[in-house]
Amino acid sequence: MHTKFLVWLVGVSVLLGGCDSAYYKTNEIFGRQKRDILVDRVADARDAQSAAKEQFQSALQEFSSVVNYQGGDLEAKYNKLKAEYDRSESRADAVHERIDNVKRVSEALFKEWDKELDEYSNQSLRRSSERTMLETRQRYDQMIKAMETAESKIQPVLSAFNDQVLFLKHNLNARAFASLQNELVSVENNVASLVSEMERSINEANAFIEQMAQESEK
Repeated sequence: MHTKFLVWLVGVSVLLGGCDSAYYKTNEIFGRQKRDILVDRVADARDAQSAAKEQFQSALQEFSSVVNYQGGDLEAKYNKLKAEYDRSESRADAVHERIDNVKRVSEALFKEWDKELDEYSNQSLRRSSERTMLETRQRYDQMIKAMETAESKIQPVLSAFNDQVLFLKHNLNARAFASLQNELVSVENNVASLVSEMERSINEANAFIEQMAQESEK
């Protein structure tokens, strides 16, 4: 009941407030601080990237199957490739949204943290808190850079897949399928680069989450 009420109240506050601040304030009432929300959103972004990585690998397999056409229903092959592209685009949108969510709460967290440093009367505690803030910010910047680098690799892959889908849509014949063979190596390289950066980003997210958890236990 408590959890359901929290979910309901958070939803109402966002609708009424129309901004993130209402969401944060409502969570704080129930003991969830911005750092907790940040950790949750980093985990969401990590999971979105993991799902996108798997989807783009699946799309590459379908693309490879299409360009190595050995006979069969051309329209069915096109439809499968189009479906893979649509799913890839959806996963890309999810990655962008999750990273944006991370950025928004991190901005609010560090802004609040920096402002509250001036409220200390004990300078030793103030310096300790500031040092922790700077260390956390450094780790965050490293992680978000990895996420942004991985995301930047998505569009070239999406564009390449979209080109192939559009070409086949208007040239639905065996010769058209075979003509995409020259593009396969380029697409494979783009996907390999994307997967590599996503794996690095996922590792950075896991490290950030683990370090935040260790700090909470101190």
